[in-house]
Amino acid sequence: MNPSTLSVLIARLTGVAYEMGEVLRRGAFSPNIKERADCSAALFTADGTLLVQAEHIPVHLGSMPASVAAAIAAAGSELAPGEHVILSDPFAGGTHLNDVTLVTPVYAEGSSPPELVGWVANRAHHGDLGGAAPGSLPADATEIQQEGLRIPPVRLTPEVMAIFVASSRTPLERAGDLDAQVGANLLGADRFRAVIAASPGSLHEIVDYGERRMRAALAGMPNGTWHFEDVLDSFGPAPHQQEATTIRLAVTIANDEITFDFTGTDPQRAGNVNAVEAVTVSSVAWALRSVVDPTLPANGGTFRPVRVIAPAGSVVAALPPAAVGAGNVEVSQRVADVCLGALAQALPDRVPAASQGTMNNLLIGGAGWVSYETVGGGQGGRPPEPSLGGAPVPGMSGIHTAMTNTRNTPIEAFERAFPVRVLRYRLRQGSGGAGAAPGGDGIERDLQVLEDVTLSLITERRTSQPWGLAGGEPGAVGENWLLPSGDEAMAERLPDKCTVRLSAGDVVRMLTPGGGGWGTAPG
Repeated sequence: MNPSTLSVLIARLTGVAYEMGEVLRRGAFSPNIKERADCSAALFTADGTLLVQAEHIPVHLGSMPASVAAAIAAAGSELAPGEHVILSDPFAGGTHLNDVTLVTPVYAEGSSPPELVGWVANRAHHGDLGGAAPGSLPADATEIQQEGLRIPPVRLTPEVMAIFVASSRTPLERAGDLDAQVGANLLGADRFRAVIAASPGSLHEIVDYGERRMRAALAGMPNGTWHFEDVLDSFGPAPHQQEATTIRLAVTIANDEITFDFTGTDPQRAGNVNAVEAVTVSSVAWALRSVVDPTLPANGGTFRPVRVIAPAGSVVAALPPAAVGAGNVEVSQRVADVCLGALAQALPDRVPAASQGTMNNLLIGGAGWVSYETVGGGQGGRPPEPSLGGAPVPGMSGIHTAMTNTRNTPIEAFERAFPVRVLRYRLRQGSGGAGAAPGGDGIERDLQVLEDVTLSLITERRTSQPWGLAGGEPGAVGENWLLPSGDEAMAERLPDKCTVRLSAGDVVRMLTPGGGGWGTAPG
């Protein structure tokens, strides 16, 4: 396939993944998917190799090949056209229980017997699938059974859908969101089939092209081994859980291959701050592609020269029955940080200072409703950019960073959907670290609940600071506060992770971390 034909084919297939995401968002019932776009879509070859993805949620996409592999192993040879495999089990291709993946085969038009030509898959975060607390991310969970419904890779049938819906505190919303996932995959399969029918050549040429690009990029980098480590602040709300967990990494570049070795990382914890291996792999993939060349195609071939060593039973490759709810959202962020920290030693002119390093998960549930969202913060200051005259680039403020790529929930949509009131929503001035390129600022937000609710917070960087680089200062840590009846005089500090009851009129205040600064500040 000549270069122009290859580029057009990649663009057409990527467009299919983007369209799947739009159909999913527009058909979804929950604000979490409809407004925040907490969903992702990708296309795969017949053998389950990642072909293309839309630029949706990095932690979803990098781990989705494990879901497709699990679906193929469980039921791939049994599926008829229009059937689907559903799964959420973190220990069988999933990430955490809220992320529900739907995998659908694509058969050639008019072939008899049906000829399998590929797969389409999407993943969406469902706001509640049972468990000990609304939102299915109880902060005090110590084993996965406390976190909600665990779905192994199975064919989606009316009976499975009935079980899925019945598990949730918000059954109608779950049914609507799952229907949107089905619609997105059906459209994706039709579009994928049409592109294949109109395009000559093999889909594996796309995958091979990704491998050539990555090997060429790695061959231009220095050989050597670089080490970095960072910490997670805690693994739960109890006093004995308020201790740091260390993630250690050695990155080795050898010609056109690279290894990320997490040997020495702390063991999995009796809390929910544990990641399965697929989440760790997704964080490595995001960090490497961001630093080496963001234009690298995101497919299975691109990551053939990449090896990830994640010791089984560690916090970056947890084994059952570990709770893993916060692994997908918080451990992934710290794995991305340590990858960037190690790569900064090899390529100091390409890596920014640490961003906020947390997704600031906030879950509120009342009678018949559950709200889930993540809150933005500060991006790390960035090294000199030649296209901007060679000046360091300040970090952006109030955005989602690293492994999350969700959007902000508009206040109007939030208040219309749930009995809450947004009293304050602004940038947290001065929270970014000082430097030649200052870190971006975090966010200040006050939410008042209008009825009695259960609140869960899953946050990080409340003790450890987002680090600076090249002489830059660290960003400010985040803070969580409860103001009973909105009274400032009664304000009490909340732990970084907690599940508590709130009364009508209470206010939750969240101050999110700033990004680290890059370079020594002038003067």
